[in-house]
Amino acid sequence: MRVLVGWDCEDEAELLRLYLNVDDTEVVVETCWEQFLEQAAARNDFDAYLITTNSPDTETAYQAFRKLKEYSADHPIIGAASQEDVYRIARFLTSGMRNYLIRDDNKDYMFLIHSALQSAMEAVRAERERVIAAKLRQEIDSVRKLQESIIPRLLDVPSGYQIAGRYESSEISVFGGHPVTMAGGDYYNALTLPDGNIALLVGDASGHGMKACMSIMTLHTLIQMFPSKRYRNPAVFVHDINESLCRQAVVNDDGGFITLLYGILNPKKSTFEWAAAGHPLPILQNLIDNTLSEQGNVAAVGMPLGIWESAEYKSQKITLPKQSRLILYTDGLAEAFSNGSAERHVEFGTDGIKRIMQAAQKANLDQTIESLFQASHDHTDGVGRHDDTSVLMVQKD
Repeated sequence: MRVLVGWDCEDEAELLRLYLNVDDTEVVVETCWEQFLEQAAARNDFDAYLITTNSPDTETAYQAFRKLKEYSADHPIIGAASQEDVYRIARFLTSGMRNYLIRDDNKDYMFLIHSALQSAMEAVRAERERVIAAKLRQEIDSVRKLQESIIPRLLDVPSGYQIAGRYESSEISVFGGHPVTMAGGDYYNALTLPDGNIALLVGDASGHGMKACMSIMTLHTLIQMFPSKRYRNPAVFVHDINESLCRQAVVNDDGGFITLLYGILNPKKSTFEWAAAGHPLPILQNLIDNTLSEQGNVAAVGMPLGIWESAEYKSQKITLPKQSRLILYTDGLAEAFSNGSAERHVEFGTDGIKRIMQAAQKANLDQTIESLFQASHDHTDGVGRHDDTSVLMVQKD
């Protein structure tokens, strides 16, 4: 801690040097206002300032204080007032003086100066952190709203089917421990193609915040730009998207990537053909016998997008039976961890997803999705999921 002192008594100035120049504290004491202000103007490394408030008179001290405010930025200024002039200190306090001491005749106040300086600095530091935290929350909220703007409000639904989706971002704590809803990197959509088929996709950009948001915005933009004919073969589509993303530094800088499951639902043939890039397999539920199983072969899942331009992807295909549900999701749902001891630190997992879907056999899609999100959250013992979570669910009636 570096402290600049403006004092009016050379004997006391020497005592101040003696009392304050301890540990990591460096003190510079000036007994002339002119020299004091020169020091304040010449050096910007002082952490705090201590001044008398009535030397040679209150008005002169006040004008020196006002001048010091120009040099001190937001570093704290502490005043020292004689007992008979305490009532004059209000003028200083309303103008930004952080704290003050009363100079008693026995000079006991000397023993309080160090703690007064420290407490003033801690108060300033706390205020700075609150301001930074508020700005951070505003920036995070702005980015989050940008990301949420690409999440569809309405999904294209063919006759004989139901489709519903939901997205929730993760939460973190910033200064002061206040939870902040993070800008996320999840994305889902259901798009009607010219041939009447439905393109279903769920994506998850690595990380959080601005980078993840911009990565998923890039994916969204590329999808909108691709000609409709490119949508028809899932493996070709994912391959082409990967090639484009590998050229985008916003995605792959610092090891970033995107996982994606992209598929084509053919309502007439009741088929779903998809390709996956580092993404969890879909889960199919038979609503008649209430059985659930992961679909496809995990060996056919290709690398996440944005890592290697020559990565290869394979299509997989299933037939949806009547009275069935298909769930596509990001790993934030399964990777909700319990907040307990090492023995209890287990993830919600696909077993948790299957258990909740079985329990929601008679519920509608929105109710089922709500149950999934609530159950995975409860699994964390109230801490909340540490990753963004998206679910896209299709039901064949």
